[in-house]
Amino acid sequence: MLRRIAFGIGLLSATMLSHPALAEGARTLQIIVSKDKQQLVVYDGANVVTTSKVSTGKAGHTTPSGIFSILEKRKYHESNLYSNAPMPWMQRLTWSGIALHESNSVPNYPASHGCVRMPGAFAKSLFQMTEQGAHVIITDAPVEPERIDHANLFRPRKPLPTGPLMSDVELRASAIRAGDRPVEVAMNIVPGNPAAPHPAPAPAIAATDPDAAPLRILITRRGERETLMDAQLLLQDLGFETGGSDGYSGPLTRQAIAGFKRWKGLSQKGPLLTPDLLTALYETAGKPQPPAGQIMVRRNFEPLFEAPVGIKNPEIALGTHFFTVDKVERNAETAEWTALTLPNQLGEATEQRLGITVTVDRSAPATAASALDRIEIPADIRDRIETLMTDGTSVTINDQGIGPETGKGTDFVTVTHPQRQAAAQASVTKVRPVRQTSAALKPRGIGLY
Repeated sequence: MLRRIAFGIGLLSATMLSHPALAEGARTLQIIVSKDKQQLVVYDGANVVTTSKVSTGKAGHTTPSGIFSILEKRKYHESNLYSNAPMPWMQRLTWSGIALHESNSVPNYPASHGCVRMPGAFAKSLFQMTEQGAHVIITDAPVEPERIDHANLFRPRKPLPTGPLMSDVELRASAIRAGDRPVEVAMNIVPGNPAAPHPAPAPAIAATDPDAAPLRILITRRGERETLMDAQLLLQDLGFETGGSDGYSGPLTRQAIAGFKRWKGLSQKGPLLTPDLLTALYETAGKPQPPAGQIMVRRNFEPLFEAPVGIKNPEIALGTHFFTVDKVERNAETAEWTALTLPNQLGEATEQRLGITVTVDRSAPATAASALDRIEIPADIRDRIETLMTDGTSVTINDQGIGPETGKGTDFVTVTHPQRQAAAQASVTKVRPVRQTSAALKPRGIGLY
C-alpha cells in the first residue's frame, strides 16, 4: 500500500520525487504497451499503477512486439539518424534502436520511426519510477498480467548450509557426462574467445541478500548452439581437440567433426551436424541423448548458467509466456507470481526447424499453465534458482530460443510475430546461427525517433 502511495505521489509531482524513493518497488514493475490501443500501462504485480497514451511506429517503421527490458537510461539523448532529434527521458529497449522517450508529438495513432513516444510529464515520471532491467512488454492487442499459482513455478528457498552455490561467472552445464543418470557439469567459458584465459571468479552474491538483482530465466527448446556445445564436449571426451565448448563452429571444431565422420564412415557432405552424426557420437561416447529443452539464467545482463530440461510432447508448440514474481518471503518460502501469454505466430520454416509438427489450436491457444505442465526441471537446477531468486525474478517460456536482440549487455529478448506476419515469415527457408562479434555486440546509438 505504501509503495502504491509513493507511485501516486510521483505522478502528481514528478519534479519533487527522486528515483531512490521508488527503489523498493522498481524491480517488480512491468510496462505493457499496446500498439492497437496506443496505450502504455504500468503494473506492479497484477495492480495497475498508471497509464498513458503513446505513439508507436508508423507503417514501414513498426515498433517490434515482444518481451524487452530497459538496457540504458539517459535523461537526454539525441537521435543518430534523424537530424539529432531530441529524445529526453530516454529508456533504451534494444541496442538496435528501440526506446521509450518523451516527444512533443504524441497523436492517438502510430507516428514514430519505431520508438515509443510519450508525453513529456509522463515520460519524466516513468523515468523516475524505473530502473535498469525493468521489463517492457510490447503487444498488438492489450494483455494483462494475472496472478497464477502452479506447482512448477519457483518458490524461494532458504540457502543451503554448504555456502555459496556459485559465483557470477558464465557457466556451461551439461547433462551428458555420467553413466545412466544425467548430472550437471559446469565449466567457465569465454564465448568471444575460448582460447583466452578465463577471468577470476567474481565474489558470490549472497542468496539471502534481498537487494540482489533479480534473475532472468529463459526456458526454450534446445537449438543448434546447445547441440554443438554438447557435441564439442563429447568429441573432447573421445580425444578430439575442438578449441572449446562454446557452441561456435570454429576451425578446430570443424576439423574434429570431420575426423569423427571419417572414423565412422559418415558422409562429409551436407550440414556440419546431421542426425546420423549425432546418433553415432552419443553411441560412441556411451551417453544418452539430452532432453528437448534448455534453461538459461542471467543476472545483471550477464549469464550465470544453463542446463538441459525436459519438454513433454516436444512436437507440440509451447507458445510464448512471461512470468514475474513479487512478495518473495524467503523465511516462509512463499512468493506470488503473475503470468501473461503473448500471441506469437511461428512460420512454417521455423516450426520445421524446431521440430514442431503439431501447432497450437488457434481457437484454444496454449495457456501459461499448460506450458508449465510440460516443463521438467532437474531438482538441482530448481534448488539453485530457488536459493537465488528475489523480487522481480522473471521466467520466459518460448519456442524459438534466443533471438538476435539477445546478446552481451541484455536480458533475454523475445520478439513475437502476430498472425498477420506469418505469411512473410514463412518465406524464410533456412535460419543459420550468426556468431556475434565484439563489434556486433557493441552498444550503438538509437537512431530511431
